[in-house]
Amino acid sequence: MWYLANSLCCSINSEDVVSTRLYFVNASLQRVTFSSSVGVSLPCPAGGAPHAVLRWYLAAGDDIYDVPHIRHVHANGTLQLYPFSPSAYNSIIHDNEYFCTAENQAGKIRSPSIHIKAVFREPYTVRVADQRSMRGNVAVFKCLIPSAVQEYVSVVSWEKDTVSIVPGNRFFLTSLGALYISEVQKEDALSTYRCITKHKYSGETRQSNGARLSVMDPTESTPSVLDSFQSGEVQVGHSVELPCIASGYPNPTIRWLKDGRPLPADSRWTRRITGLTISDLRLEDSGNYICEVTNSFGSKEVTGHLNIIEPLRVTLSPKNLKTGISSTVILSCAVQGSPHFTVSWYRNTEPVLPDQHFSIQGAHNETLFISAAQKRHSGAYQCFATRKGQTAQDFSIILLEDGTPRIVASFSEKVVVPGEPFSLMCAAKGAPPPTITWTLDDEPVARDLSRVRASQYTLSDGSTVSHVNVSSPQIRDGGVYRCAARNSAGSAEYQARINVRGPPRIRPMKNITAVAGRNTFINCRVIGYPYYSINWYKEGLLLPDNHRQVVYENGTLKLSDVQKGMDEGAYVCSVLIQPQLFITQTVYVTVKVPPLIQPFDFPPTSIGKLMYIACVVSSGDMPIRITWRKDGQEIVPSSGITIDTKEFMSSLQISKVSLKHNGNYTCIASNDAATVSTERQLTVTVPPRFVVQPNNQDGIYGKAGILNCSVDGYPPPKVMWKHAKGIGNPQQYHPVLLTGRIQIMSNGSLLIRHVLEEDRGFYLCQASNGVGSDISKSMVLTVKIPAMITSHPNTTMAKKGHVKELNCTARGEWPIIIRWERGDTVIDPDRNPRYSITTSPNEKTDEVLSTLKLKPAEREDSVFFSCHAINSYGEGRGLIQLTVQEPPDPPELEVREVKDRSMNLRWTQRFDGNSVITSYDIEYKNKTDTWELKHATRNISPTNNQANIVDLHPASVYSIRMYSYNSIGKSEASKELTISTEEAQPDGPPMDVLLQPVTSQSIRVTWKAPRKELQNGVIRGYQIGYRENGPGSNGQYSIVEMKATGDSEVYTLDNLKKFAQYGVVVQAFNRAGTGPSSSEINATTLEDVPSQPPQNVRAISVTSDEAVITWAEPPRMTLHGVLKGYRVVFWAVFPDGEWGEMQNITTTKEQVELRGLEKFTNYSIQVLAYTQAGDGVRSNVLYIQTREDYPGPPAGIKAVPSSASSVVVSWLPPHKPNGIIRKYTIYCSSPGSGQPLPSEYEANPELLLYRITHLNHRQQYLIWAAAVTTAGRGNFSDKVTVEPAAKAPAKILSFGGTMTTPWMKEVRLPCSSVGEPTPTIKWTKDSEDTAIPVSLDGQRLILANGTLVLRSVKAEDSGYYTCTATNTLGFDTIIVNLLVQVPPDQPRLTVSTTSTSSITLAWIPGDNGGSSIRGFVLQYSVDNTEEWKDVFISSSERSFKLDNLRCGTWYKVKLAAKNSVGAGRISEIIEAKTHGREPQFNKDQPVFTHINSSHARLNLQGWASGGCPISAVTLEFRPKGTWTWQSVRTNATTDVFLAELREATWYELKMKACNSAGCGNQSSQFATLDYDGSEKKYNLLCSLLFLDAKSLAEMLISKNNRSFDTPVKGPPQGPRLHIDIPRVQLLIEDKEGIKQIGERRLTDTEFNQTGNPQSFCTGVSVHHPALIQNTGPLIDMSDIRPGTNPVSRKSVKSAHSIRNRYSSQWTLTKCQASTPARTLTSDWRTVGSQHGITVTESDSYSASLSQDTDKGRNSMVSTESASSTYEELARAYEHAKLEEHLQHAKFEITECFISDSSSDQMTTGTNDNADSMTSMSTPSEPGICRFTASPPKPQDYDRGKNVAVPIPHRAKSDGAASASSSSSTLPQRTLTMPGSSAAVAQSAAAAAAATAAAAGASSSSGAGGAVGATGGTPGGASSSSSKMGGSRDSLLESSSSGLGRLQKQRDGGAGAYSKSYTLV
Repeated sequence: MWYLANSLCCSINSEDVVSTRLYFVNASLQRVTFSSSVGVSLPCPAGGAPHAVLRWYLAAGDDIYDVPHIRHVHANGTLQLYPFSPSAYNSIIHDNEYFCTAENQAGKIRSPSIHIKAVFREPYTVRVADQRSMRGNVAVFKCLIPSAVQEYVSVVSWEKDTVSIVPGNRFFLTSLGALYISEVQKEDALSTYRCITKHKYSGETRQSNGARLSVMDPTESTPSVLDSFQSGEVQVGHSVELPCIASGYPNPTIRWLKDGRPLPADSRWTRRITGLTISDLRLEDSGNYICEVTNSFGSKEVTGHLNIIEPLRVTLSPKNLKTGISSTVILSCAVQGSPHFTVSWYRNTEPVLPDQHFSIQGAHNETLFISAAQKRHSGAYQCFATRKGQTAQDFSIILLEDGTPRIVASFSEKVVVPGEPFSLMCAAKGAPPPTITWTLDDEPVARDLSRVRASQYTLSDGSTVSHVNVSSPQIRDGGVYRCAARNSAGSAEYQARINVRGPPRIRPMKNITAVAGRNTFINCRVIGYPYYSINWYKEGLLLPDNHRQVVYENGTLKLSDVQKGMDEGAYVCSVLIQPQLFITQTVYVTVKVPPLIQPFDFPPTSIGKLMYIACVVSSGDMPIRITWRKDGQEIVPSSGITIDTKEFMSSLQISKVSLKHNGNYTCIASNDAATVSTERQLTVTVPPRFVVQPNNQDGIYGKAGILNCSVDGYPPPKVMWKHAKGIGNPQQYHPVLLTGRIQIMSNGSLLIRHVLEEDRGFYLCQASNGVGSDISKSMVLTVKIPAMITSHPNTTMAKKGHVKELNCTARGEWPIIIRWERGDTVIDPDRNPRYSITTSPNEKTDEVLSTLKLKPAEREDSVFFSCHAINSYGEGRGLIQLTVQEPPDPPELEVREVKDRSMNLRWTQRFDGNSVITSYDIEYKNKTDTWELKHATRNISPTNNQANIVDLHPASVYSIRMYSYNSIGKSEASKELTISTEEAQPDGPPMDVLLQPVTSQSIRVTWKAPRKELQNGVIRGYQIGYRENGPGSNGQYSIVEMKATGDSEVYTLDNLKKFAQYGVVVQAFNRAGTGPSSSEINATTLEDVPSQPPQNVRAISVTSDEAVITWAEPPRMTLHGVLKGYRVVFWAVFPDGEWGEMQNITTTKEQVELRGLEKFTNYSIQVLAYTQAGDGVRSNVLYIQTREDYPGPPAGIKAVPSSASSVVVSWLPPHKPNGIIRKYTIYCSSPGSGQPLPSEYEANPELLLYRITHLNHRQQYLIWAAAVTTAGRGNFSDKVTVEPAAKAPAKILSFGGTMTTPWMKEVRLPCSSVGEPTPTIKWTKDSEDTAIPVSLDGQRLILANGTLVLRSVKAEDSGYYTCTATNTLGFDTIIVNLLVQVPPDQPRLTVSTTSTSSITLAWIPGDNGGSSIRGFVLQYSVDNTEEWKDVFISSSERSFKLDNLRCGTWYKVKLAAKNSVGAGRISEIIEAKTHGREPQFNKDQPVFTHINSSHARLNLQGWASGGCPISAVTLEFRPKGTWTWQSVRTNATTDVFLAELREATWYELKMKACNSAGCGNQSSQFATLDYDGSEKKYNLLCSLLFLDAKSLAEMLISKNNRSFDTPVKGPPQGPRLHIDIPRVQLLIEDKEGIKQIGERRLTDTEFNQTGNPQSFCTGVSVHHPALIQNTGPLIDMSDIRPGTNPVSRKSVKSAHSIRNRYSSQWTLTKCQASTPARTLTSDWRTVGSQHGITVTESDSYSASLSQDTDKGRNSMVSTESASSTYEELARAYEHAKLEEHLQHAKFEITECFISDSSSDQMTTGTNDNADSMTSMSTPSEPGICRFTASPPKPQDYDRGKNVAVPIPHRAKSDGAASASSSSSTLPQRTLTMPGSSAAVAQSAAAAAAATAAAAGASSSSGAGGAVGATGGTPGGASSSSSKMGGSRDSLLESSSSGLGRLQKQRDGGAGAYSKSYTLV
């Protein structure tokens, strides 16, 4: 076997593509940022094996060069940028994009562009802003970083009071560096918060300022978003935090939505307080995210789009490819990741541009086609994908080589027998993959599909494999098989013989043409096997016969280097097939001789010479063709070249040689044998010459420069540059060392990319090309230096107040200008003489020294200074950070906690003087001492920010100050704090503790305060501990607390167990705590009624009138006392539903016999136990029925004739059936008949009528009847006599009497009659004295049998009905009394007693509606709700106690009775209030316990609870003159701090304390101390507060929070003001004198001293109903049922002679001794501008019950029990607090109408009652007082500043006032504005007249009543009635008419301005 190879081009020797490789070390590196002060070293991200050359380039493609001390590329490819000063900054170097390349034999790859950026050390500060938050909400602090450095600076931690915050609990740090504080508390406002940041590159840390958090009390508000997220992009697999937090009240809820839907359930989604965190992001997480924050007042939302992107990944395939020239290469770039990317292609780092070989296709240019690839197309191909600054790449090595096929696998010779299959395989490699063909003995293999098949395929490695399969070989299938592999690059062959056994023979052979000089093969085409040998003969000679001939074993003859004369001829192949037997075959070889060109060459020549060259063919078969080519192209005639060709020669002639004739010339000779060529080069030489000569040049330091030197010549001249340093005569030139910085350009010029000073000097440009002499030219390069800073300090220190010099040295070309800047501001010494600048040149060093002098350095100089050097060639800058050091600022000292003997101080060091704090000193002393007597704590560690001072004295005042130290010195003293230590706990117990049981559930405890010396402060209150000492108790004390009121105290323990022993101890407490307790004292609560009925109640009927009741004792624990006995309550229940009289039997036993019961009657039975306290709870009703007995006689009997022989008998059932009537027996006897026994007839018990027949005409009969039960026959009825008759007068068989029926039923009144002729029936109904026939309609009809039918009877259907039966012989009548039962009338409900948790109600039942009352339904609800609760009460009860109610709360109550018909009318809704009132601040208590310059401690113990526990206290404060209130809400009941106050500032304070009864208010003003602890002095002027009537009325009524049902008549009203009114001053006028007090207020003490204690009462009426403005009289409550419309019932006559009275007000009257009733008046007036008449404008506000019972607010306290409610009235007075808010307003009681509590005849509309204006001697007597306030008009405000205060006097009587002998002259109180005395007197007289008129008016006359207004005339007063009679209510009721007349009087006046009010 052997190989044959042919190539179309020259072969190459290249390494396999796998052995040479390139790679990336860090292909993802795309950005490098470094600090200018540190520098950076960046290894090349690319590499290769074997060693690759690494180079760096700028993104623009320029290769980089070394810049001394700035940039350098190391031999290993590392790029280093050195640290540099700001003046050396070059954006091309320090802020640019670079890439690195790696190159070896495989190719050249480039890294993605890397942005390298230098970051300067810039001055910056970080800041945190103060924040506000509501308690319970979230606070968000953000670290504010300047945008210029935000990219490099990040938050690393947060500090709270210098202590690092550890995330957790309530503090959270977000991924963006924000601080969240959840569930904000008050104490959070006491701390400062700072963020700590770190510069990513310089490593510098910064601490922000300290920020504060203002904590407010929650106020209802819509949500406000504090921190939110924005749209953004995040890579897959990362985590993201979407912040969303909001504040608001109520606290907002947060809901997250994604694309409008709730978030899916996924563990990757975490909702935290910091927002939504999504981990392990996926593509499907992209979308629109919405954060909804919602509370009940609104909602907000934050929206953003989150785009999840995949990082770009590029895969280029095929990865490595080795292929042949001219093949087609396809590279596919697969990009994975987010869309919107761009694709670019590079080959060996150069962009691929489409041309005839390259094409880029695909939607994203992702496919690169290389068609007809050439050798030059080999290399590294890179695909770059770029998206928004993100770049990814992949590369592939493509090797294009000589792809001549080569056989890599083949077959061997073999011998087969015919029919034995064989297979031949041939594999070849090549580029492109070759195609294999098969021949057999030089003939194509014949494909016989039945026997011979050929196949071909390509392997993955590019090998082509081909098979020939012969399934049934024959002899002809033997021979030499050849596989030929061919592609565009060439071919290769392989052959071997396959012998098929059979007779040998030789196939015919074709003649062969051989080419002389080449090798030729001749095959002997032998088939068949075996044979012995194959021999070749030529001309009879056995071959080989020379060295050029070879005969192979398979019979192939090889002729090497064929010669024409020797090798041409006939060749014979002889095959020995048997011994001595040969077969032969002849083939003729013809030899063709190729041309042979004699060698020739071009001689050297130059321009302009002649040239002649001959190309001679010395041998070769003719004909021969000769042609010429130049540089591969045909030579055109116009080129100046002449060609002359002869038979075997061709000449080339050039008449005038020029440079264009340079090139390669080829002579080509061809004949039939071959084509040959010879190529030679013609070189036309030109000596070098300058095209551009070098000239002297200037170069700028740091810039690029080109030294021009352009030459030409041929061969191209070589340019060499030489350099001689120095500017003088050049001494010696040295070759310029070419580096990346210095290069020779293609035209010969010298490029210096970065000119340095050392580059100056002489440069010589020398050119040579070997032709002629070298040429050279010198030049001088002068380097110009731009101004630059060569020396300056980066940082420097200075002491405050000292002179500081800053030096800066610059160099460069002169002149140089030096400019100094402070920050961004140019320093001008002329404008700021504190700065001076001196500049001095140094001629030796060519430098300029500039000095900036600070005279002196101040704190604000701690900034960056910069010196700028400027010349014509550039500018340099030097940055100097100056730090001015000084002693530190004094610490900001504050008190965190004060105890009795110690205090905790905290301080904040605001400014450390730019020097580290080394220590602190604290000094303190008693406030009264001097600082020489101070105590000190020295050398406190600077790491501390708080300290405790101990061993102080309780309740002492101290002054404290503080110093801080640094290396410079000592600070000034801090602001002096004045602090009072706390009290200590009492050391002694309360004394004289006594217990007194009050009720079954309360014990009164009395005691005295501890001894004074043991109190250790002011006793604020007491804790009373009590426990039950009985069996089963746990022994634990229950604790209640009360405020101290004095030296002796009393407290009632409520809600105790009944009849139980309790032990009680008492402890005193002050502000410091609780002292020791007293010894335990025991007491037992009083007895109470049993709370459970007897058990196991049973009843047994013994006889028809006896029953036995048995039971067992109630549980002992429920007796609540000593069991006195039992009471059995029973009553009969009759068949008609009526109840019998309720009876009871008392016994001490547990059994009782009931005798004398009604027979065969149902009884209801209840049993109760009773104690000394009364009856207990009844048992459930037990029902029993007595046994049957003999019935009573029929109740009536009638017998009337119905014919001549019969009579009809009718009867009534017995009154007492005593059982079930089984039948009736009728007896009939005739006295004259002689029959001894009467006849008996049995009648059906259902029919009360019987006809007796067969009687004798005109014979008398006696008839009677008896009823029969199972017990037997009862008594006989009366006997009646009857006589049968043919004609009989009309008789009625039915009976009259009384019939009872429930309403709305159908009633039948029977009237059956007999008589002859038949009677007629007539029904009438009695009406007064007449009988009216019953009208017949749809509701009334008379049946044929005479029965009157009444349908749906009503109450008015009750009455007497008469039925008359009439015929011609007579008439008969019966009378039926019909009683219609209706539901019971409404009860009259009253309040009996109240407590803090209960209301006891009493009632009087109304009419029972004709049926006994079976029980009551009590309903109650809280006043402002409609959620009613039901209580069912026994019919025998007339009072009920509602327990477990809320303290101090109004309740609505209503009651209804039930009888057999149903529930009756509901009583009027009444309102009652449990004991307790809203909190009230004790005026004897201080509002503040401590005030310093920045804090104030409030005394919350000053709040009295009002009997109900305080639930919350709200504080609002603000500096005076500002608008915004700061809120604090606390549940504390002791003390609270107001922090962060301004020093020496007046503040306004509002406090509101709330409990279940309401809220109390307290206002105050206070001033913080000055920094030195002194008080700030202010002159406070008290002035009158003038209000219009409407505003004042609103102020008076604001507590009710009730709407007004009727608008106010009169002029337009002012704005509504809602102001609580705790205090009103009393201004009492006496002795007709006027006392001028100006702006001073009249105190309570002065008031008490001014008035005559024997002459008047002071009454305050406190109203709680809905208020109706100007609606007329107060309504008389004496004759109405509560809850109804009183006016509509005035004319209804009382059904009872005595009614309880109900007052719609609570009245507290305080009298001095026993005085008659009075009307007190007080007015403010202005004198009218016309006629001199004073007219009063009056708006009166009174209280009455609203017709809407739900709005009526009425305590319904009976005046008969007013004394029992005095305590409640007192609390109501305290609730009103009429002494506080209106301190500047002058208005008071004007009229009091006082009624006699003993009067029971207060009926509206009558005048014959006892006089109600009688004297009153007890504070429980009711009354109503009016208040009048008349501020001046707005324009009279100035005149009103000095108000005349009337002195109390007694008004004189006039006719109107003395009309009633029982009335007294009432003192008149008048407040008069300055004016004429006549006006004053006139006003006083008018006031007296008006008062008398009001007192004497009767309701019938319509005279004005209690209006408290002045105005009118004496005539007006005398015109009213002279009688002062009438009840209190009737008197008050007339007020509206009085107002109407006053309205008319007002309208007639001009200039008057006065208002009147009623206090409510």
